[in-house]
Amino acid sequence: MRLWPVILSGGSGTRLWPLSRAFHPKQFLPVLTDLAMIQETALRLSDPQRFAPPLLIANDDHRFMVSEKMLEIGIDPLAIILEPIGKGTAPAAIMAALRIAQEDENGLILLAPSDHSITDPDAFQRAIETAIPAAENGQIITFGITASHPETGYGYIEAGQKITGQDGVYHVENFHEKPDLTGAKHYLEQGNFFWNSGIFLFRCDSIIQAFETFAPEILSACKAALEQAEVDLGFERPNSEAFQKSPADSIDCAIMEKADNIAVVPVDMGWSDLGSWAAMWNEGSKDDQGNSLKGDVLTLDTKNSLVRADGPFVATIGVEDLVIVTTKDAVLVAHKDRSEEVKAIVDRLKAAKRTEHLHHPRVYRPWGSYETTDNGERFQTKRIIVKPGQKLSLQKHYHRAEHWIVVQGSALVTRNEEQILLTENESIYIPLGALHRLENPGKIPLHLIEVQSGAYLGEDDIVRFDDDYGRG
Repeated sequence: MRLWPVILSGGSGTRLWPLSRAFHPKQFLPVLTDLAMIQETALRLSDPQRFAPPLLIANDDHRFMVSEKMLEIGIDPLAIILEPIGKGTAPAAIMAALRIAQEDENGLILLAPSDHSITDPDAFQRAIETAIPAAENGQIITFGITASHPETGYGYIEAGQKITGQDGVYHVENFHEKPDLTGAKHYLEQGNFFWNSGIFLFRCDSIIQAFETFAPEILSACKAALEQAEVDLGFERPNSEAFQKSPADSIDCAIMEKADNIAVVPVDMGWSDLGSWAAMWNEGSKDDQGNSLKGDVLTLDTKNSLVRADGPFVATIGVEDLVIVTTKDAVLVAHKDRSEEVKAIVDRLKAAKRTEHLHHPRVYRPWGSYETTDNGERFQTKRIIVKPGQKLSLQKHYHRAEHWIVVQGSALVTRNEEQILLTENESIYIPLGALHRLENPGKIPLHLIEVQSGAYLGEDDIVRFDDDYGRG
């Protein structure tokens, strides 16, 4: 029997700020390897002998990144469901079960977050095989991580007696919230407490029945939303009005802490949710001074620190136990023991109505990306990259004119009734109010410099007349 992988791709991009942002959370970043985390997750669950094509549940703002990341690794999903609004893992889980049930009523679902690190995937596969018979018998399985130290950043699962006839599968006695250090040490000493991984295995009908019993309002809203779903550019969009009626909740609170058919499979698979910079330091490779370094970094008398330069060069002297992260527009310096408080900085950025928590200077679009390189009174410059075969919307601006200079590749430009082909070192002027479009007809990425000038240069000064990606 093949399992149906369901990959949850939500996230607000707060815990690994400034590397991750709301519009570019950590699952889309190459955090520990050269692959984005969502790609690593999908590849772990891609063996066609074991797994069916994955179902992904994603934030609408991330839809094109999810699709592109799957395309890059050659995975064709069963579907990508776009949540109208984030409501927690409970609505996502039941919506996935209802959708998979359309394909396989009694199918087994493996529900996994998109942004976790697993360094021993073989151990994970063995744990899945251990869990399958119990899940087939109607148990709802969670995977408990063998605790290696008294961790205060994770919830814990308290395992009870072994399930009769099911080696390696145990009844769940209790779920425990994140403890303080004393509590975490006590859990570690007991030997039957495991970190809550947030990874689950269950049969479609088992989880649907559990929602009928313990969370009927969530089930009803998600069922109605899915029944009224629309397909848009290959994405499946549940009905927003129906989905909004669902209470927000986690699958742990809605189901796992209430049902009596819950079981845990303990596993030691090198797991981390990489939920803080301290966790990143713990998982990353280190030099002989205990430093985890990435990017253009030089250290002197520096110990047990994480230094990551995705922006300017970083030099450190005589420091220890620090987290230092640079991007093109932000610098974070924190004590490693307080790295989980980064969210408080993000909250203050929100309160001040700043934008550094939302996106990087390089903003990704379905056609490519753009990056603001300079701005001042009545002007700004951008570097624009258009992928081969892609084009921007047919649009016009009421408050700005634009100059485009091609530095690599070729550009097919629509300007009112004209179509002009530009190559390297050629340029064109787009007057204020002109109907225009930029397209890359070539086989290599198009790079150009855009100079905007005018009274207002905001991104909302765009009137779209035609768009391949369905944007209004």
